[in-house]
Amino acid sequence: MTRLRIALGLLLALSTAGCGFHLRNALELPTDLGPVAVTAQDPYSPLASSLARALERAGAVPATTTDQATKLEVLSEKWVDIPIAVDTLGRAQEYSLRYAVVFRLRRGDDSVVVPQQAVELSRDYIAPPNDSVGSGSERELLVGEMRREMSASILRRIEAALRGSTAAGSRS
Repeated sequence: MTRLRIALGLLLALSTAGCGFHLRNALELPTDLGPVAVTAQDPYSPLASSLARALERAGAVPATTTDQATKLEVLSEKWVDIPIAVDTLGRAQEYSLRYAVVFRLRRGDDSVVVPQQAVELSRDYIAPPNDSVGSGSERELLVGEMRREMSASILRRIEAALRGSTAAGSRS
């Protein structure tokens, strides 16, 4: 029985290695990026706070002022609940929660690192119209999860743009 477990574990490890699977590397920012400031229209934006923490974990130096700092600008954030299913009385029972963010990344000299672009996410959730216990908390859990996913998505786009500009610079 022990040999079977060892063989099965070895087979699983080999099949995972053979398929090309590997963990995603952490975001690494170039050193010439300088201090980074995250700005948003809402000064208390949870997304802006999340992005600032993630950039610090990636090695970015937080900016004390935004004058000559690289700026990750969250230009807009929009949440929309769209009813997608109704009951026999015409009351919404299921919703699609949509989250859209427009952002850009500019250096202190106003040169564009990542041009303005939008990221959109959506999740469906059930909310019975009879105001049952827990229906509001399901939406709040989705909001938190979507914010974390949005932060990760924006950072992946920044990483891809920075990697592309580094590769283009090395070819010249």
